[in-house]
Amino acid sequence: MLGWPELLLIFVIVILLFGAGRLASVGRGLGEGIANFRDGLNKGGRDDKALEEKKNP
Repeated sequence: MLGWPELLLIFVIVILLFGAGRLASVGRGLGEGIANFRDGLNKGGRDDKALEEKKNP
Protein backbone atom coordinates (compact mmCIF):
# COMPACT_ATOMS: atom_id res chain seq x y z
CA MET A 1 0.00 0.00 0.00
CA LEU A 2 1.31 3.42 -0.93
CA GLY A 3 1.30 6.20 1.62
CA TRP A 4 1.25 9.96 1.10
CA PRO A 5 5.04 10.36 0.91
CA GLU A 6 5.33 7.74 -1.83
CA LEU A 7 2.44 9.22 -3.82
CA LEU A 8 3.95 12.69 -3.51
CA LEU A 9 7.31 11.41 -4.75
CA ILE A 10 5.66 9.69 -7.73
CA PHE A 11 3.73 12.88 -8.54
CA VAL A 12 6.92 14.97 -8.47
CA ILE A 13 8.71 12.50 -10.75
CA VAL A 14 5.79 12.53 -13.21
CA ILE A 15 5.82 16.34 -13.29
CA LEU A 16 9.57 16.34 -13.94
CA LEU A 17 9.23 13.81 -16.77
CA PHE A 18 6.22 15.26 -18.58
CA GLY A 19 6.12 18.90 -17.50
CA ALA A 20 3.18 20.73 -16.00
CA GLY A 21 1.60 21.70 -19.34
CA ARG A 22 1.75 18.18 -20.75
CA LEU A 23 0.40 16.75 -17.49
CA ALA A 24 -2.59 19.11 -17.66
CA SER A 25 -3.42 18.01 -21.21
CA VAL A 26 -3.10 14.34 -20.25
CA GLY A 27 -5.45 14.89 -17.30
CA ARG A 28 -7.93 16.74 -19.50
CA GLY A 29 -7.89 13.95 -22.07
CA LEU A 30 -8.36 11.33 -19.38
CA GLY A 31 -11.32 13.24 -17.95
CA GLU A 32 -12.95 13.55 -21.37
CA GLY A 33 -12.43 9.85 -21.99
CA ILE A 34 -14.10 8.92 -18.72
CA ALA A 35 -17.01 11.29 -19.45
CA ASN A 36 -17.48 9.77 -22.93
CA PHE A 37 -17.38 6.28 -21.45
CA ARG A 38 -20.08 7.16 -18.91
CA ASP A 39 -22.23 8.76 -21.61
CA GLY A 40 -21.86 5.64 -23.72
CA LEU A 41 -22.93 3.44 -20.83
CA ASN A 42 -25.96 5.60 -20.12
CA LYS A 43 -26.96 5.81 -23.78
CA GLY A 44 -26.51 2.08 -24.22
CA GLY A 45 -28.88 1.41 -21.35
CA ARG A 46 -31.53 3.67 -22.85
CA ASP A 47 -31.17 2.04 -26.27
CA ASP A 48 -31.59 -1.42 -24.75
CA LYS A 49 -34.79 -0.39 -23.00
CA ALA A 50 -36.18 1.10 -26.21
CA LEU A 51 -35.45 -2.12 -28.09
CA GLU A 52 -37.19 -4.20 -25.42
CA GLU A 53 -40.26 -1.96 -25.60
CA LYS A 54 -40.40 -2.36 -29.39
CA LYS A 55 -40.12 -6.14 -29.12
CA ASN A 56 -42.72 -6.47 -26.37
CA PRO A 57 -45.45 -3.82 -26.89
